[in-house]
Amino acid sequence: MTSLAARLSLFAACFCAAAVAQDRTTMFPPVRGIHEMVGAANNFEVEAGFRILTQGGNAVDAGVASVLAASVTELSRFGLGGEMPLLIKMAGKPPVAISGVGVAPAKATVEFYSRRQPEPWEDAGHMPPIPGQGILSAITPGVFDGLILALEKYGTKSFAEVAAPAIEYADQGFPMPEEFGGMLRSYQKVMSLWPASTKFFYPDGTPTPRGEIFREPTLAKTFRELAAAEKKARGNRNKKLEAVRDFFYKGPIAKQIAEYCDKNGGLIAYNDLANFHADAEEPKVGTYRGYEVYKPGFWTQGPVMIEALNLLEGFDLKAMGHNSPQYLHTVVEAVKLAFADRDQYYGDPKFSKIPEEILLSKDYAAERRKLIDPAHASIEHRPGSFGSRITLPSTTASNVPVNDTTCVNVVDRQGNAFSATPSGAWLPSVIMGETGIPLTSRLQSFVMTPGHPNQLQAGKRPRVTLSPTLVTRGGKLEMIMSTPGGDNQDQALLQVMLNIIEFGMSPQEAAEAPRFQTEHFYSSFAGHEFVPGRLNLEGRIPKSTADALEALGHRVTLAGDWSNSSAPTVIWVHDGVLNGAADPRRARFIFGR
Repeated sequence: MTSLAARLSLFAACFCAAAVAQDRTTMFPPVRGIHEMVGAANNFEVEAGFRILTQGGNAVDAGVASVLAASVTELSRFGLGGEMPLLIKMAGKPPVAISGVGVAPAKATVEFYSRRQPEPWEDAGHMPPIPGQGILSAITPGVFDGLILALEKYGTKSFAEVAAPAIEYADQGFPMPEEFGGMLRSYQKVMSLWPASTKFFYPDGTPTPRGEIFREPTLAKTFRELAAAEKKARGNRNKKLEAVRDFFYKGPIAKQIAEYCDKNGGLIAYNDLANFHADAEEPKVGTYRGYEVYKPGFWTQGPVMIEALNLLEGFDLKAMGHNSPQYLHTVVEAVKLAFADRDQYYGDPKFSKIPEEILLSKDYAAERRKLIDPAHASIEHRPGSFGSRITLPSTTASNVPVNDTTCVNVVDRQGNAFSATPSGAWLPSVIMGETGIPLTSRLQSFVMTPGHPNQLQAGKRPRVTLSPTLVTRGGKLEMIMSTPGGDNQDQALLQVMLNIIEFGMSPQEAAEAPRFQTEHFYSSFAGHEFVPGRLNLEGRIPKSTADALEALGHRVTLAGDWSNSSAPTVIWVHDGVLNGAADPRRARFIFGR
C-alpha cells in the first residue's frame, strides 16, 4: 500500500469516528480543504487522484486517473467501454465540455431492431425496441477517447502515469465491495450467457465474497499494452497520447472488439471504432441569481437544469420554506416542464436542429412559468410548441431502476476543476474477449420514433442522462458536482444546488437533505416508460407534506428515508476553502487537504 493510501485509510477511520463524535447535524461530517479535493465513489478512486496530484499533476490528470481507477474498482456501475460527459475549467479560462459519448454502429438501424428476436431474458410480448442489456445494446466506447482528449488539451502527465493506479488495482486486486459483490450474485445467471464475462467476473465459478481480493488480470494487461504503445511512439507528448488512442480505436483492441462482436452477434465493426472521435466544445450556460451554471450540450439531458432554473428564478423559493408543500410543488412542476422539452427536443445536434436559443432563453421561461398552477399538479406532458409535436410511444409502468454510473470531481491548488459522470458498461455486461473491457448498453437510450431528434441513426450519439455541473460567479469557480441516477440526475443536482444557494446549507447538508423524484417524463431506458404525475418522496419528508401534495393532484409515493436514486459528490469553493460533500445514499468518498 502506498503511503498516501495508508493516510487515506487512516482518514476513513477518522471519518467514521467523527461521524459518531460530531453533533449529528449530518450523517457524514463536513470535509474541507484549502489546497485540493477529490470526490468519487470509493477510496481507491480518490487515492488514484491524489497520487497524481502529489506527483505534480493538475485536476485533469487527477480526474483522468480517478476515472481509470473507477473502470477497475467500480465495474458494477461503469467500465472502460462506457461513456462520459466531462466539464473542465482551467484557472482563468472559460469552461469546456468534452463529449466522451460513443455512437450507434453503422449496422444499428431502426429496421434491424424492428425485426429482432427476443433475447433469452426477454418476454416476447413485452420486450423493448432495443434490449436493455447484452451485445445488441452497445454503442462504440466513448469514455477512453474523451479521457485522452482531456489529457492532450488540458493535462500534463503521460498516460502511463495516470493509468498506474488502475493497473495496480487490476493487477494486485482490491477487496470486493458489498454493492459490486451483491450485483455479481444477482446477475450470475444472465452473465453465464456470455463466456468471457463468466471468466472475468467468476474466475472460480462463484462470485467473490465481500472483502476478499478480486483481481482483473486481463484488464491490467490491456492497460499495460496501452502504456507500452505510448512508450514505443515517437514524437512529443501529444503524439504519444495519440498513439495510445490509436491502439484502442484503430489497433489491436479495436480489432479484438470487432472480432468478438462479429462472432457473437454484435453490431460494432472495426470502422465504427476507427472513425470515432470525442469532441471538445463550449458547454451550455445559464444564469441563476448571479451564478453562471454550465452543463454539457443537448446530446445530454444537462440543459434541463438551466431550463428549470430559468423557470424557478421567477419565484421566491426561500420565502416558501425548504421542502414545504408549496416549495416542492413549484420545483416539481418546473422540473416537469423542463423534462417535457427534453423528451421532445433534445438529441445529437450533429443530426438534428435543436431550438437551443429558445429553450434556454429567459423570455421562453417567462412564458412557460405561466403554466405552473400553484393550486394544481399537471398530469399532461407539456413540451413547448415549435411546430408539429412528435408523440413518443411508451408504457405507463413505473420506471425501471438502472444500475448506472459513477461520478468524479476534482479541484486542484491552482483552481483548475474537473467534473465527470462516467457511465455505461455496468452490470450485467458483456466482456469483449480477452480485453477485459465491458461494452456499454447505452443504445437503449435512442427512440424509434420517425423524425424525433433522438431517433436511432448510425453514427449518432444517443441523448444520454449523464450531466455534470460546473458553477461560476463572475467567471470564478464556485462549485462542481455530479451524480449517478439516470433520469434523476438533474432533479437531484437541482435540489442540491437550491439547498446551497437559496437556503444556505453546507454542501454536506445539501446533499443529505430529503429529496423528491418525479417520474413525469419519458424514461431514457429500455421501454421509455411515462408515469404521469408520479412523485416519489423520501420518507424523511413529513406525511403531512405528502398529504398536501396529494391534495394538489400529485400521485405521491412515500419511499425509504434515503431511497433517492442519486448520490452526488460536491465541491463548493467559498472564501478560499474547499467544502466537500459525499452523499451517503450510495458508496461515496471525498477527501481534501
